[in-house]
Amino acid sequence: MEKLKNFVEGRLFQGFILVVILINSIVLGLQTIPSLGEGTTAGSILSVIDTICLVIFIVEMVLKLIAYRFLGYFKSGWNWFDFIIILTSIASGLSVLSSARILRVFRVFRSLKGLRGFKMVSALKPLQVIIGAIGKSLPGITWTAFLLIIIYYIFSIIGVTQFGEAFPDWFGDIPKAMYTLFQVMTLESWSMGISRPVMEVFSYAWAYFVPFVLISSFIMMNVVVGVVVNAISEVSEMRKKNDAAEEDSASEKEGKKEINVDDIRTEIKEVREHLEKLEAMLNK
Repeated sequence: MEKLKNFVEGRLFQGFILVVILINSIVLGLQTIPSLGEGTTAGSILSVIDTICLVIFIVEMVLKLIAYRFLGYFKSGWNWFDFIIILTSIASGLSVLSSARILRVFRVFRSLKGLRGFKMVSALKPLQVIIGAIGKSLPGITWTAFLLIIIYYIFSIIGVTQFGEAFPDWFGDIPKAMYTLFQVMTLESWSMGISRPVMEVFSYAWAYFVPFVLISSFIMMNVVVGVVVNAISEVSEMRKKNDAAEEDSASEKEGKKEINVDDIRTEIKEVREHLEKLEAMLNK
């Protein structure tokens, strides 16, 4: 088991899987081209390559299940991630083969075949750091989003009160006003499309839009970026410490093995000496 675990975690095997993921991602993209679709020679070749890649992913999963044992395999969130992607890929393969009406439900999974490209995330440690950082920053982002909703709500009330009658499509009620403010926050045609038309009717409207843009687009978004960057830094440091600890434990194990071998050799010499002494005494 230990040899299989080392093989699965080895750079050679991981590099091979990464290459397969890249090839499979390219194939999935090519299969969306109509001229390379089903029924063509190129489409058939792409389908064969896609199937081979799926088989390799299944073999990888089986090897990991054996190496880590069943329960140990599912202790890792990334293994769960791979397991779900492979299941959806198998379901998409069944949808291609299915013709009965009962099995038509599997056709929904055909579009999920593209999820296989996400295996790139589980194969590359830098991407794992980013995903882990996003997960760690979710509490901070959640509170930031809650504060942003409060800001939206307050500005929506002001917008409905001030501009609702003249611009019912944009500020007719709270939901419409919040959606309009979302467009303003994204800075998508907010000036020429929304702000200036409102200012033609209400000249003081700039005092409404400018503070909202400053608060939502510049201050709050920078807060979110700061939370994520801080989380990435913490996760990176934690990963470095874990890697260093693993290297230290591995070196300690090797050192213990060397020490044990030396001890055994010393004991063998002592036993030989005692035997030689006993043999000498017997000969006398």
